[in-house]
Amino acid sequence: MSKQSNNVLLIFILAIISLTIISALIIQYWLGHEPCKLCIYERIPYFLSILLLIKILLFKKYEKITLFILFLIFTASAVLAFYHFGIEQGFFNESFVCKAGDLSGTLSKEQLLEQLNKYNIISCKDVSFLVLGLSLATINTILSIMLSVIFLKLYLNYAKN
Repeated sequence: MSKQSNNVLLIFILAIISLTIISALIIQYWLGHEPCKLCIYERIPYFLSILLLIKILLFKKYEKITLFILFLIFTASAVLAFYHFGIEQGFFNESFVCKAGDLSGTLSKEQLLEQLNKYNIISCKDVSFLVLGLSLATINTILSIMLSVIFLKLYLNYAKN
């Protein structure tokens, strides 16, 4: 691939990633589906990648290492999204990430209820929104794997350009 076609591909990926974040925010704020903690954490790689893609497109420095960092980011994103998918499907138990702050046994029933209401905990195993029958964690797993493969290919082909 030439540098020009790489730039077109990177702009396309930037648009897809931006649409993904915008969609998540619309689902949360406009449609009223509250995300769990893992859903919030799964957005971080997308925000980071937007910054890194803009850096590549504008500054044209350290492109190869940035592509490798993007590969690592989306590999980690795929692992996190798959873990969330596994919780939804019952493959994994909900971790401490999905739980509230200090809900130790020393609290009274009233204090426990107050803390639960305060944190408004959304369980990581509850799926409140589906697209074509797939949870957002499932879609994120697929998208993150695809993006990690694309960034790895771009990284490996970088020297050939």
